[in-house]
Amino acid sequence: MTRRELMGAGAALFSAGLEAARTPPAFERVRSGGAAWPGEDEWSALSGEVGGRLEPVRMPALDPAEAAKLLKNPFYLGDHPALTQSSGWIDAWRSEPSAYVVAVESASDVSAVVRFAAKHKLRLVVKGGGHSYLGASNAPDSLLIWTRRMNQIRLHDAFVPNGSKTDPVPAVSVGAGCIWLHVYDAVTTKAGRYVQGGGCTTVGVAGLVQGGGFGSFSKGFGMAAASLLEAEIVTADGQVRVVNEGRDPDLFWALKGGGGGTFGVVTRLTLRTHILPETFGVVLWTVKAASDEGFRRLLDRFLAHYAKELFNPHWGEQARATLDNRFAVQMLFQGIDVQQARQAWSELEQFVSSNTAEYRIVQPLTVLALPAQRMWDSAFLEQHLPSVIAFDKRPEARAGDYWWAGNTGEAGTFWHGYSSLWLPQRLLEPAQRGKLTDAWFAASRHWSVTLHFNKGLAGASPETIAASRNTAINPQVLDSFALAITADDGASAFPGLPAPDLAAARRDAAAISAAAEALRKAAPQTGCYVSESDYFLANWREAYWGDHWPRLSQIKQRYDPGGLFIVHHGVGSEHWSRDGFKRLA
Repeated sequence: MTRRELMGAGAALFSAGLEAARTPPAFERVRSGGAAWPGEDEWSALSGEVGGRLEPVRMPALDPAEAAKLLKNPFYLGDHPALTQSSGWIDAWRSEPSAYVVAVESASDVSAVVRFAAKHKLRLVVKGGGHSYLGASNAPDSLLIWTRRMNQIRLHDAFVPNGSKTDPVPAVSVGAGCIWLHVYDAVTTKAGRYVQGGGCTTVGVAGLVQGGGFGSFSKGFGMAAASLLEAEIVTADGQVRVVNEGRDPDLFWALKGGGGGTFGVVTRLTLRTHILPETFGVVLWTVKAASDEGFRRLLDRFLAHYAKELFNPHWGEQARATLDNRFAVQMLFQGIDVQQARQAWSELEQFVSSNTAEYRIVQPLTVLALPAQRMWDSAFLEQHLPSVIAFDKRPEARAGDYWWAGNTGEAGTFWHGYSSLWLPQRLLEPAQRGKLTDAWFAASRHWSVTLHFNKGLAGASPETIAASRNTAINPQVLDSFALAITADDGASAFPGLPAPDLAAARRDAAAISAAAEALRKAAPQTGCYVSESDYFLANWREAYWGDHWPRLSQIKQRYDPGGLFIVHHGVGSEHWSRDGFKRLA
């Protein structure tokens, strides 16, 4: 061996030794019933630390008739520590209760549970709203931190982050267990302000913000994460930290889109509030084409029309292309009145109405608006739009609790497949639009494909783009005009219910995958949204976070070197088995 070869071999061995030193040794968490599982005295000591709010987790006993009703009530699902808003995913995960739960009420409760889990090598799970499609809100043989009772809401006329000298701004502080309906009620219905949150009323605030967070009006106000001013979080060492742009700024940045359940347990968030527009409104329209060619032409005309009339901060939500050549619009608007909204659709409506041999109107173009302050006002909605909401009618329900009737199918659902990808704005240019039209049409031959325009930020104001740029989510979202989603689900698959038809679910999954592949031909290098994506996504690190991945990985190593907080396809999970119990050597 030459001297150069010897030196090269030595350097390689030295580098390998450094890498080995950085890589934690193989490690396995304990399971209930195992020899290392904590004893009764140890559980009793934890219970004493958290005010007696430690309990074993048990599935609720329901007869079949009762289950059919209650398991479609998202408030019922959210009120039980054993249940999650999704019941599973074909060949991926099933909702299974934790061994024990602590219904935490303070950051000190959370700190006690975190220290206990770390000491005893327990699998730790955090649940607020419980809406994770990828199963982050549950794991068998785990200890569950349930934040549901941390539901305080406090409005600020002039908020300044702790230790900051920035100008005060209107804001709202919310506990980690809050759901968006209650925050909208406090901020919009009662106070006449707007806070950027989620569309579904029962989505948890903390999880949505940590995932980035899109709502119907994201093009107008940015992602929910972009409005985050400050957060209280318990990290893996049990320390309670208040983080913002000036305190632990890297950790604060990671909480703005780096993924929930990954960097610690968020216990409180403070979000900027915004001036409320005068009007929120909706456009509904469904058209059926008589031929495939006519349908493709309609999709192309819509995309051209979108680029000309709707590609701006006023418009959000979705347009769907279906297997049977239906084009369905369910779009929301803000900051314009009904007349302006209707005018924005006149050219496309004229195209359809002048081609009656090719297009049949299934639902006429309908434009409705309401005072923005009444958007989440349950009494107003019950009086004027009763068909769009469904109330929680249990005797113990909080007065006014409702969900959008269109979200009923998602409660307790068992996912067959889910795929998403961002569509860059260049595809709206005339020279590129044909490629997008072809891909959208080809994908719809396999499965329905919906474009969610509020989940891409291209078209937003420069101020909105700038605020959202300072988040951890994949920067591709800033240049994308929509998130394309194709998905399907089936009846609940909680333990004790009839088993799902797995063969049918797998056929659906194959069709969804084929649709996604067809669509991806228009944007082969694009990423997707961490909270709405394929469980089996291979390039999830690049897709979710793009160039932000290395920084997020370093932050994870700094604040959670032992991997206490692990969720499927979260930062750091690449070092763990899929169930989060075994660290890979």
